Amino acid sequence: MLRLTWVQPEDLIGHELRQAALEGRDASAVAARWEAAGGDPAPDRAGASPRPASRRLRLLAEELLDDLAGLANPTAAAEPTDLDRIRALCPDWPAPAAPPASSLSPARLEAAWLGRAAGCLLGKPVEKLPLTGIRRIGRATGNWPPTGYFTARGLPADLASAHPWNRRSAATSLAENIDGMPEDDDLNYPLLNLLLLQRHGRNFSTADVARVWLDELPAGRTFTAERVAYRNLLSGLEPPATAHHRNPFREWIGALIRADVHGWTNPGDPAAAADQAHRDAALTHTASGVHAAMFAAAVIATAATGTHDVHTCLRTGLAVVPPGSRLSAAVRHAVRLAQAHADFDTVVDELHARHSPTHHWVHAVPNTALIAAALTHADGDFTGSVSRAVSGGWDTDSNGATVGGVAGLLAGSPAALPEHWTGPLKNRLATSVGDFDGTGFDTLAHLTHREATRPCPSPP
Repeated sequence: MLRLTWVQPEDLIGHELRQAALEGRDASAVAARWEAAGGDPAPDRAGASPRPASRRLRLLAEELLDDLAGLANPTAAAEPTDLDRIRALCPDWPAPAAPPASSLSPARLEAAWLGRAAGCLLGKPVEKLPLTGIRRIGRATGNWPPTGYFTARGLPADLASAHPWNRRSAATSLAENIDGMPEDDDLNYPLLNLLLLQRHGRNFSTADVARVWLDELPAGRTFTAERVAYRNLLSGLEPPATAHHRNPFREWIGALIRADVHGWTNPGDPAAAADQAHRDAALTHTASGVHAAMFAAAVIATAATGTHDVHTCLRTGLAVVPPGSRLSAAVRHAVRLAQAHADFDTVVDELHARHSPTHHWVHAVPNTALIAAALTHADGDFTGSVSRAVSGGWDTDSNGATVGGVAGLLAGSPAALPEHWTGPLKNRLATSVGDFDGTGFDTLAHLTHREATRPCPSPP
Protein backbone atom coordinates (compact mmCIF):
# COMPACT_ATOMS: atom_id res chain seq x y z
CA MET A 1 0.00 0.00 0.00
CA LEU A 2 1.28 3.45 -0.93
CA ARG A 3 0.81 5.56 2.18
CA LEU A 4 1.91 9.09 1.30
CA THR A 5 3.45 10.84 4.29
CA TRP A 6 2.90 14.37 5.66
CA VAL A 7 -0.30 15.16 3.74
CA GLN A 8 -3.08 12.84 4.95
CA PRO A 9 -5.74 14.91 6.79
CA GLU A 10 -6.17 12.32 9.53
CA ASP A 11 -2.43 12.62 10.28
CA LEU A 12 -2.32 16.41 10.04
CA ILE A 13 -5.05 17.05 12.59
CA GLY A 14 -3.06 15.82 15.59
CA HIS A 15 -0.09 17.99 14.61
CA GLU A 16 -2.39 21.01 14.17
CA LEU A 17 -3.86 20.48 17.63
CA ARG A 18 -0.35 20.47 19.07
CA GLN A 19 0.57 23.59 17.12
CA ALA A 20 -2.57 25.31 18.36
CA ALA A 21 -1.49 24.66 21.94
CA LEU A 22 1.93 26.20 21.28
CA GLU A 23 0.26 29.32 19.91
CA GLY A 24 -2.12 29.54 22.86
CA ARG A 25 -5.24 28.91 20.78
CA ASP A 26 -8.10 27.19 22.60
CA ALA A 27 -8.66 24.04 20.55
CA SER A 28 -10.32 22.00 23.29
CA ALA A 29 -13.68 21.73 21.49
CA VAL A 30 -12.02 20.56 18.26
CA ALA A 31 -9.86 18.07 20.15
CA ALA A 32 -12.94 16.67 21.89
CA ARG A 33 -14.76 16.18 18.58
CA TRP A 34 -11.76 14.40 17.06
CA GLU A 35 -11.30 12.12 20.05
CA ALA A 36 -15.01 11.33 20.27
CA ALA A 37 -15.02 10.33 16.60
CA GLY A 38 -12.21 7.85 17.20
CA GLY A 39 -9.41 9.97 15.74
CA ASP A 40 -5.83 9.13 16.63
CA PRO A 41 -3.08 11.50 17.77
CA ALA A 42 -0.40 12.44 15.28
CA PRO A 43 2.28 9.82 14.57
CA ASP A 44 5.22 10.51 16.85
CA ARG A 45 8.11 9.70 14.50
CA ALA A 46 6.62 8.70 11.15
CA GLY A 47 4.97 10.92 8.56
CA ALA A 48 1.79 8.85 8.35
CA SER A 49 -0.23 6.46 10.47
CA PRO A 50 -0.05 2.80 9.39
CA ARG A 51 -3.59 2.65 8.01
CA PRO A 52 -5.76 5.17 6.17
CA ALA A 53 -8.76 6.55 7.99
CA SER A 54 -12.32 5.86 6.94
CA ARG A 55 -13.92 8.32 4.52
CA ARG A 56 -16.04 9.69 7.38
CA LEU A 57 -13.05 10.30 9.60
CA ARG A 58 -11.00 11.85 6.80
CA LEU A 59 -13.78 14.29 5.96
CA LEU A 60 -14.07 15.21 9.63
CA ALA A 61 -10.30 15.81 9.78
CA GLU A 62 -10.54 18.22 6.85
CA GLU A 63 -13.43 20.06 8.49
CA LEU A 64 -11.61 20.33 11.80
CA LEU A 65 -8.41 21.58 10.16
CA ASP A 66 -10.41 24.45 8.72
CA ASP A 67 -12.11 25.08 12.08
CA LEU A 68 -8.69 25.27 13.75
CA ALA A 69 -7.49 27.79 11.17
CA GLY A 70 -10.28 30.12 12.25
CA LEU A 71 -9.32 30.22 15.93
CA ALA A 72 -7.86 33.47 17.25
CA ASN A 73 -4.08 33.38 17.74
CA PRO A 74 -3.01 35.34 20.85
CA THR A 75 0.69 35.18 19.89
CA ALA A 76 0.24 36.81 16.47
CA ALA A 77 1.05 40.36 17.57
CA ALA A 78 4.36 39.40 19.21
CA GLU A 79 5.25 36.87 16.51
CA PRO A 80 4.36 38.32 13.11
CA THR A 81 5.28 36.72 9.81
CA ASP A 82 5.17 39.94 7.76
CA LEU A 83 8.69 41.33 7.35
CA ASP A 84 7.80 44.96 7.99
CA ARG A 85 6.09 44.01 11.23
CA ILE A 86 9.06 41.88 12.26
CA ARG A 87 11.41 44.80 11.63
CA ALA A 88 9.19 47.14 13.65
CA LEU A 89 9.51 44.87 16.68
CA CYS A 90 13.31 44.55 16.49
CA PRO A 91 14.99 47.59 18.08
CA ASP A 92 18.48 46.38 17.15
CA TRP A 93 17.74 45.47 13.53
CA PRO A 94 21.13 45.54 11.74
CA ALA A 95 21.85 48.52 9.52
CA PRO A 96 22.13 47.75 5.80
CA ALA A 97 25.73 47.24 4.76
CA ALA A 98 27.63 46.95 1.52
CA PRO A 99 28.87 43.33 1.56
CA PRO A 100 32.67 43.21 1.90
CA ALA A 101 32.87 40.65 -0.90
CA SER A 102 36.66 40.72 -0.96
CA SER A 103 36.76 39.12 2.49
CA LEU A 104 34.66 36.15 1.37
CA SER A 105 36.99 33.75 -0.42
CA PRO A 106 36.01 30.60 -2.30
CA ALA A 107 38.09 28.71 0.28
CA ARG A 108 35.92 29.97 3.15
CA LEU A 109 32.79 28.99 1.22
CA GLU A 110 34.21 25.56 0.49
CA ALA A 111 34.80 25.08 4.21
CA ALA A 112 31.17 26.08 4.80
CA TRP A 113 29.85 23.58 2.23
CA LEU A 114 32.10 20.84 3.62
CA GLY A 115 31.14 21.68 7.19
CA ARG A 116 27.46 21.55 6.32
CA ALA A 117 27.87 18.18 4.64
CA ALA A 118 29.97 16.65 7.43
CA GLY A 119 27.63 17.82 10.18
CA CYS A 120 24.64 16.48 8.29
CA LEU A 121 26.37 13.16 7.65
CA LEU A 122 27.23 12.75 11.33
CA GLY A 123 23.58 13.14 12.25
CA LYS A 124 21.99 11.05 9.51
CA PRO A 125 22.19 7.52 10.97
CA VAL A 126 20.79 8.59 14.36
CA GLU A 127 17.98 10.78 13.02
CA LYS A 128 14.66 9.90 14.69
CA LEU A 129 16.36 8.03 17.54
CA PRO A 130 15.52 9.14 21.08
CA LEU A 131 18.22 10.93 23.03
CA THR A 132 18.80 7.92 25.28
CA GLY A 133 19.39 5.72 22.23
CA ILE A 134 21.92 8.10 20.68
CA ARG A 135 23.84 8.26 23.94
CA ARG A 136 23.83 4.50 24.45
CA ILE A 137 25.06 3.86 20.90
CA GLY A 138 27.83 6.43 21.16
CA ARG A 139 29.06 5.13 24.51
CA ALA A 140 28.89 1.47 23.44
CA THR A 141 31.10 2.15 20.42
CA GLY A 142 33.58 4.43 22.24
CA ASN A 143 32.39 7.52 20.42
CA TRP A 144 30.81 9.72 23.08
CA PRO A 145 30.64 12.57 22.78
CA PRO A 146 30.96 11.85 19.06
CA THR A 147 34.31 12.92 17.65
CA GLY A 148 33.87 10.98 14.41
CA TYR A 149 31.13 9.42 12.32
CA PHE A 150 28.93 6.79 13.98
CA THR A 151 29.76 3.14 13.39
CA ALA A 152 28.05 -0.21 13.81
CA ARG A 153 31.39 -1.85 14.57
CA GLY A 154 31.40 -3.12 18.14
CA LEU A 155 27.75 -2.27 18.72
CA PRO A 156 26.06 -4.99 20.82
CA ALA A 157 23.25 -6.76 18.97
CA ASP A 158 20.66 -6.07 21.66
CA LEU A 159 21.41 -2.35 21.56
CA ALA A 160 21.26 -2.31 17.76
CA SER A 161 17.86 -3.99 17.98
CA ALA A 162 16.55 -1.63 20.64
CA HIS A 163 17.69 1.49 18.78
CA PRO A 164 17.94 0.72 15.06
CA TRP A 165 19.74 3.15 12.79
CA ASN A 166 17.74 5.36 10.47
CA ARG A 167 16.92 2.77 7.82
CA ARG A 168 17.43 5.09 4.85
CA SER A 169 20.77 6.41 6.08
CA ALA A 170 22.73 3.54 7.63
CA ALA A 171 23.78 2.11 4.27
CA THR A 172 25.49 5.38 3.29
CA SER A 173 26.19 7.27 6.52
CA LEU A 174 27.92 4.95 8.97
CA ALA A 175 31.70 5.36 9.03
CA GLU A 176 32.31 2.01 7.35
CA ASN A 177 29.86 2.80 4.53
CA ILE A 178 30.59 6.43 3.61
CA ASP A 179 31.58 6.94 -0.02
CA GLY A 180 31.04 10.63 -0.73
CA MET A 181 28.14 12.72 0.58
CA PRO A 182 24.83 10.88 0.10
CA GLU A 183 21.70 12.75 -0.89
CA ASP A 184 19.93 14.64 1.85
CA ASP A 185 17.39 17.46 1.90
CA ASP A 186 19.82 19.48 4.02
CA LEU A 187 22.09 19.66 0.96
CA ASN A 188 19.35 19.66 -1.68
CA TYR A 189 17.94 22.98 -0.48
CA PRO A 190 21.24 24.88 -0.66
CA LEU A 191 21.57 23.57 -4.21
CA LEU A 192 18.06 24.75 -5.05
CA ASN A 193 18.83 28.17 -3.61
CA LEU A 194 22.00 28.33 -5.68
CA LEU A 195 19.83 27.70 -8.76
CA LEU A 196 17.38 30.31 -7.48
CA LEU A 197 20.08 32.98 -7.34
CA GLN A 198 21.56 31.99 -10.68
CA ARG A 199 18.17 32.40 -12.37
CA HIS A 200 16.59 35.27 -10.47
CA GLY A 201 19.35 37.05 -8.56
CA ARG A 202 19.24 38.17 -4.95
CA ASN A 203 16.04 40.17 -5.54
CA PHE A 204 14.08 36.96 -6.16
CA SER A 205 10.45 36.74 -5.05
CA THR A 206 8.69 34.01 -3.12
CA ALA A 207 6.95 33.09 -6.38
CA ASP A 208 10.40 32.58 -7.93
CA VAL A 209 11.21 30.11 -5.15
CA ALA A 210 8.04 28.21 -6.03
CA ARG A 211 8.95 28.16 -9.75
CA VAL A 212 12.38 26.71 -9.07
CA TRP A 213 10.87 24.04 -6.84
CA LEU A 214 8.30 23.03 -9.43
CA ASP A 215 10.99 22.88 -12.11
CA GLU A 216 13.75 21.16 -10.16
CA LEU A 217 12.58 19.55 -6.90
CA PRO A 218 10.97 16.10 -7.06
CA ALA A 219 7.90 16.05 -4.82
CA GLY A 220 9.13 12.85 -3.20
CA ARG A 221 12.21 14.69 -1.92
CA THR A 222 10.07 17.08 0.15
CA PHE A 223 8.89 16.52 3.71
CA THR A 224 6.66 18.16 6.34
CA ALA A 225 5.96 21.85 5.57
CA GLU A 226 7.67 21.68 2.19
CA ARG A 227 5.50 18.79 1.04
CA VAL A 228 2.31 20.52 2.20
CA ALA A 229 3.31 23.75 0.44
CA TYR A 230 4.16 21.79 -2.72
CA ARG A 231 0.72 20.18 -2.57
CA ASN A 232 -0.85 23.59 -2.07
CA LEU A 233 0.96 24.95 -5.13
CA LEU A 234 -0.34 22.07 -7.24
CA SER A 235 -3.83 22.77 -5.89
CA GLY A 236 -3.66 26.31 -7.25
CA LEU A 237 -2.82 28.23 -4.08
CA GLU A 238 -0.23 31.00 -4.16
CA PRO A 239 2.15 32.28 -1.46
CA PRO A 240 1.65 33.09 1.35
CA ALA A 241 -1.43 30.84 1.46
CA THR A 242 0.85 27.92 0.56
CA ALA A 243 2.48 28.29 3.98
CA HIS A 244 -0.59 28.14 6.21
CA HIS A 245 -3.37 26.25 4.40
CA ARG A 246 -3.73 22.94 6.26
CA ASN A 247 -0.03 23.11 7.13
CA PRO A 248 0.57 22.16 10.77
CA PHE A 249 4.32 22.02 10.09
CA ARG A 250 4.61 25.75 9.38
CA GLU A 251 6.80 26.31 12.46
CA TRP A 252 9.06 23.32 11.93
CA ILE A 253 12.71 23.40 10.88
CA GLY A 254 12.37 23.28 7.08
CA ALA A 255 12.91 26.97 6.34
CA LEU A 256 15.93 27.13 8.65
CA ILE A 257 17.74 24.41 6.69
CA ARG A 258 17.32 26.52 3.54
CA ALA A 259 19.01 29.60 5.03
CA ASP A 260 22.72 29.00 4.47
CA VAL A 261 22.99 30.30 0.91
CA HIS A 262 21.23 33.51 1.93
CA GLY A 263 23.91 34.11 4.55
CA TRP A 264 26.78 33.05 2.30
CA THR A 265 25.77 35.50 -0.42
CA ASN A 266 25.41 38.48 1.94
CA PRO A 267 28.68 38.47 3.89
CA GLY A 268 28.66 41.22 6.49
CA ASP A 269 25.05 42.20 5.74
CA PRO A 270 22.84 40.19 8.13
CA ALA A 271 19.81 42.38 7.37
CA ALA A 272 19.96 41.51 3.67
CA ALA A 273 20.50 37.84 4.50
CA ALA A 274 17.46 37.84 6.78
CA ASP A 275 15.40 39.54 4.07
CA GLN A 276 16.34 36.84 1.55
CA ALA A 277 15.64 34.08 4.05
CA HIS A 278 12.23 35.63 4.75
CA ARG A 279 11.24 35.61 1.07
CA ASP A 280 12.30 31.97 0.83
CA ALA A 281 10.62 30.89 4.08
CA ALA A 282 7.32 32.60 3.25
CA LEU A 283 6.54 29.85 0.74
CA THR A 284 6.27 27.23 3.48
CA HIS A 285 6.42 28.70 6.98
CA THR A 286 5.02 31.29 9.37
CA ALA A 287 6.04 32.89 12.69
CA SER A 288 8.70 30.80 14.48
CA GLY A 289 9.47 28.86 11.32
CA VAL A 290 10.27 32.10 9.49
CA HIS A 291 12.06 33.64 12.47
CA ALA A 292 14.37 30.60 12.70
CA ALA A 293 15.36 30.95 9.05
CA MET A 294 16.06 34.66 9.46
CA PHE A 295 18.09 34.01 12.61
CA ALA A 296 20.23 31.39 10.86
CA ALA A 297 20.79 33.57 7.79
CA ALA A 298 21.90 36.53 9.91
CA VAL A 299 24.25 34.35 11.98
CA ILE A 300 25.79 32.94 8.80
CA ALA A 301 26.13 36.32 7.08
CA THR A 302 28.00 37.61 10.12
CA ALA A 303 30.26 34.55 10.26
CA ALA A 304 30.98 34.77 6.52
CA THR A 305 33.31 37.75 6.89
CA GLY A 306 35.69 35.83 9.15
CA THR A 307 35.99 38.86 11.43
CA HIS A 308 33.59 37.95 14.26
CA ASP A 309 33.54 35.22 16.89
CA VAL A 310 30.60 32.85 17.17
CA HIS A 311 29.08 34.71 20.11
CA THR A 312 28.87 37.95 18.13
CA CYS A 313 27.31 35.99 15.26
CA LEU A 314 24.60 34.60 17.54
CA ARG A 315 23.83 38.00 19.04
CA THR A 316 23.47 39.41 15.55
CA GLY A 317 21.12 36.59 14.64
CA LEU A 318 18.88 37.46 17.57
CA ALA A 319 18.70 41.06 16.35
CA VAL A 320 16.41 39.99 13.47
CA VAL A 321 14.05 37.96 15.70
CA PRO A 322 11.16 39.66 17.54
CA PRO A 323 12.37 39.90 21.15
CA GLY A 324 8.99 38.89 22.55
CA SER A 325 8.78 35.72 20.48
CA ARG A 326 9.05 32.13 21.61
CA LEU A 327 12.11 31.64 19.43
CA SER A 328 13.99 34.55 20.96
CA ALA A 329 13.23 33.32 24.48
CA ALA A 330 14.33 29.77 23.62
CA VAL A 331 17.63 30.86 22.06
CA ARG A 332 18.49 33.20 24.92
CA HIS A 333 17.72 30.47 27.45
CA ALA A 334 19.89 27.98 25.53
CA VAL A 335 22.83 30.36 25.38
CA ARG A 336 22.57 31.00 29.13
CA LEU A 337 22.56 27.26 29.81
CA ALA A 338 25.60 26.73 27.59
CA GLN A 339 27.46 29.46 29.44
CA ALA A 340 26.51 28.09 32.85
CA HIS A 341 27.35 24.37 32.53
CA ALA A 342 30.68 22.72 31.71
CA ASP A 343 29.00 19.40 30.82
CA PHE A 344 27.03 19.71 27.59
CA ASP A 345 24.90 16.67 28.41
CA THR A 346 23.52 18.73 31.30
CA VAL A 347 22.65 21.52 28.89
CA VAL A 348 20.88 19.04 26.63
CA ASP A 349 18.94 17.49 29.50
CA GLU A 350 17.64 20.91 30.53
CA LEU A 351 16.68 21.79 26.96
CA HIS A 352 14.78 18.53 26.60
CA ALA A 353 13.03 19.01 29.92
CA ARG A 354 11.87 22.43 28.77
CA HIS A 355 10.84 21.68 25.18
CA SER A 356 10.21 17.98 24.58
CA PRO A 357 6.91 17.72 26.49
CA THR A 358 5.29 20.29 24.19
CA HIS A 359 7.21 20.32 20.88
CA HIS A 360 7.62 17.81 18.09
CA TRP A 361 11.24 16.81 17.58
CA VAL A 362 11.36 18.68 14.22
CA HIS A 363 9.89 21.96 15.52
CA ALA A 364 12.07 25.02 14.88
CA VAL A 365 12.02 26.38 18.44
CA PRO A 366 13.85 23.58 20.30
CA ASN A 367 16.16 22.82 17.38
CA THR A 368 17.24 26.44 16.97
CA ALA A 369 17.86 26.60 20.71
CA LEU A 370 20.06 23.51 20.49
CA ILE A 371 21.99 24.98 17.54
CA ALA A 372 22.72 28.13 19.57
CA ALA A 373 23.71 26.11 22.64
CA ALA A 374 26.09 23.87 20.67
CA LEU A 375 27.87 26.78 18.98
CA THR A 376 28.11 28.69 22.27
CA HIS A 377 29.40 25.77 24.31
CA ALA A 378 32.01 24.76 21.71
CA ASP A 379 33.11 28.37 21.21
CA GLY A 380 32.80 27.82 17.45
CA ASP A 381 35.30 24.91 17.29
CA PHE A 382 34.33 22.63 14.39
CA THR A 383 34.46 19.18 15.96
CA GLY A 384 33.09 20.44 19.25
CA SER A 385 30.20 22.21 17.51
CA VAL A 386 28.97 19.35 15.30
CA SER A 387 29.50 16.85 18.11
CA ARG A 388 27.36 18.86 20.50
CA ALA A 389 24.64 19.58 17.94
CA VAL A 390 24.17 15.92 17.06
CA SER A 391 24.59 14.67 20.63
CA GLY A 392 21.59 16.79 21.59
CA GLY A 393 19.12 14.66 19.62
CA TRP A 394 15.96 16.01 17.95
CA ASP A 395 16.62 16.75 14.25
CA THR A 396 20.19 15.50 14.32
CA ASP A 397 21.17 15.78 10.65
CA SER A 398 19.65 19.23 10.16
CA ASN A 399 21.19 20.63 13.34
CA GLY A 400 24.54 19.09 12.49
CA ALA A 401 24.36 20.64 9.02
CA THR A 402 23.57 24.18 10.20
CA VAL A 403 26.16 24.11 12.97
CA GLY A 404 28.75 22.56 10.66
CA GLY A 405 28.21 25.28 8.08
CA VAL A 406 28.69 28.05 10.65
CA ALA A 407 31.76 26.40 12.20
CA GLY A 408 33.18 25.80 8.72
CA LEU A 409 32.89 29.49 7.90
CA LEU A 410 34.62 30.39 11.14
CA ALA A 411 37.41 27.88 10.40
CA GLY A 412 37.99 29.71 7.12
CA SER A 413 39.33 27.06 4.76
CA PRO A 414 39.07 23.33 4.00
CA ALA A 415 42.56 22.81 5.38
CA ALA A 416 41.37 24.06 8.78
CA LEU A 417 38.78 21.26 9.04
CA PRO A 418 39.91 17.88 10.41
CA GLU A 419 40.56 15.44 7.58
CA HIS A 420 38.65 12.61 9.26
CA TRP A 421 35.50 14.68 8.69
CA THR A 422 36.17 15.88 5.13
CA GLY A 423 38.14 12.99 3.63
CA PRO A 424 35.24 10.49 3.45
CA LEU A 425 33.19 13.10 1.54
CA LYS A 426 35.57 12.59 -1.42
CA ASN A 427 34.70 16.04 -2.75
CA ARG A 428 31.39 14.97 -4.23
CA LEU A 429 27.75 14.86 -3.27
CA ALA A 430 24.76 12.92 -4.53
CA THR A 431 21.54 14.75 -5.32
CA SER A 432 18.45 14.66 -7.49
CA VAL A 433 18.54 18.47 -7.92
CA GLY A 434 19.39 19.84 -11.36
CA ASP A 435 22.74 18.79 -12.80
CA PHE A 436 24.54 18.85 -9.45
CA ASP A 437 24.81 15.08 -8.88
CA GLY A 438 28.46 14.23 -8.32
CA THR A 439 29.55 17.89 -8.08
CA GLY A 440 32.54 18.73 -5.91
CA PHE A 441 32.38 21.06 -2.95
CA ASP A 442 35.15 23.16 -4.48
CA THR A 443 32.98 23.74 -7.55
CA LEU A 444 29.97 24.61 -5.38
CA ALA A 445 32.09 27.12 -3.48
CA HIS A 446 33.09 28.89 -6.70
CA LEU A 447 29.48 28.95 -7.92
CA THR A 448 28.37 30.41 -4.59
CA HIS A 449 31.17 32.97 -4.64
CA ARG A 450 30.02 34.09 -8.09
CA GLU A 451 26.53 34.79 -6.72
CA ALA A 452 27.90 36.52 -3.62
CA THR A 453 29.98 38.90 -5.72
CA ARG A 454 27.52 39.49 -8.54
CA PRO A 455 26.23 43.10 -8.47
CA CYS A 456 22.72 43.16 -7.09
CA PRO A 457 20.39 45.65 -8.86
CA SER A 458 18.04 47.74 -6.78
CA PRO A 459 14.68 46.03 -6.26
CA PRO A 460 11.88 47.26 -8.53
